[in-house]
Amino acid sequence: MRKQNLQWMAAVVLIAVASWRLWIVFRSDSGPSEKAWFYDLSEKKLFVAERGLVPPIRGMNDAQEDGVRAVVVAPPGKCDEASARRIAYLETNAPELKKSLDAARASGAVPTVSRGQAQSLRLVRRVTDAEWVSLATPEGERIVSEWAVPGPDGQSPAVCTP
Repeated sequence: MRKQNLQWMAAVVLIAVASWRLWIVFRSDSGPSEKAWFYDLSEKKLFVAERGLVPPIRGMNDAQEDGVRAVVVAPPGKCDEASARRIAYLETNAPELKKSLDAARASGAVPTVSRGQAQSLRLVRRVTDAEWVSLATPEGERIVSEWAVPGPDGQSPAVCTP
């Protein structure tokens, strides 16, 4: 009888520990962020806005649509440290793609631009670049992938969310 009681107590303790660990995991994981990083081209500063907005969007300081999506990266585990974050590249849309995406979003309809055409109308650049290039070009592909190279420690940067 004593052995059976010890087994029951051990089972209860194990269940309690497992429940506590699950509670910690679920409490800390709030799921995907509803926010995204954007970059104000005139202010040259990062800001946070709703993830679903179609760039370019209104920037930080006026009604000018000079806010573009920013892909922000940092060494693994350092996204919370502002000094460790850097902008990998910026992304926006050509005016005809933005118009189509905004109209589709407002009406709940499918965008009038095909997927292939949309890729060519997505524009990217580095913060230091003067010109935007189509994502559907070798230069565009290079821009969106060059940041992922492992550093001297062998680790690739992680994409950060606000």
